[in-house]
Amino acid sequence: MTEPEAESNVSGALLSRSKQGRERILGAIREAAIAEFSRHGFKGASTKAIAERAGLTKPQLHYYIASKEELYEELLYSVLNGWSGAFQFDSQSDDPKKVLSTYVRKKLDYALDNPGLSRIFTTEVLGGGRNLGRYWPVAVKSTQQKVDLIDRWIAEGRMRRLDARLLLMQIWGMTQHYADYGVQVHIMLGLAPEETIDREPIVRELTNFVLLGCGLAPDFAPE
Repeated sequence: MTEPEAESNVSGALLSRSKQGRERILGAIREAAIAEFSRHGFKGASTKAIAERAGLTKPQLHYYIASKEELYEELLYSVLNGWSGAFQFDSQSDDPKKVLSTYVRKKLDYALDNPGLSRIFTTEVLGGGRNLGRYWPVAVKSTQQKVDLIDRWIAEGRMRRLDARLLLMQIWGMTQHYADYGVQVHIMLGLAPEETIDREPIVRELTNFVLLGCGLAPDFAPE
């Protein structure tokens, strides 16, 4: 190996370690911010608390982020982008049972896999949703597409007549409950605070509830 090649390899290794270190710190900041914002909301959370939780000083934190506002907005919109990417309906489908069952599972999985992010969104809405102005038109359009498909299924006699928009909001409420009210869920299920929730019985009950409410045969046989 020539001397220039050796120097190039060393330089590449150093850059790789530097990138890994930065990504690790940004990951710690993100997790700390999720914890603080989900517990205290935007107003109650402080960059000092976020820095301490991430194992940084406040000046070190601001080396990586411009402001609390920017960090909060990034986390808030990561929830919205996650939802818009994960919860699409197949507009060509003629199988409401399959589409609705998949939707319930994905919504519950996202809530339980990202409880802090779910609570950040809920806290923002409860506070008036002042940071959601760009989100509502997108959400309304996405919801209308789902409503149109459900209405088509109803017109074709594939499910009973109902208010499709209310059906979707009921699914949102039921699935997000397990993230937003995690403390209550653990207590009612007799679980320790950090114990993992068994989501399969929840998926089964929620799916059956939704399908039966739509006049469809349940996905899971009663036990």
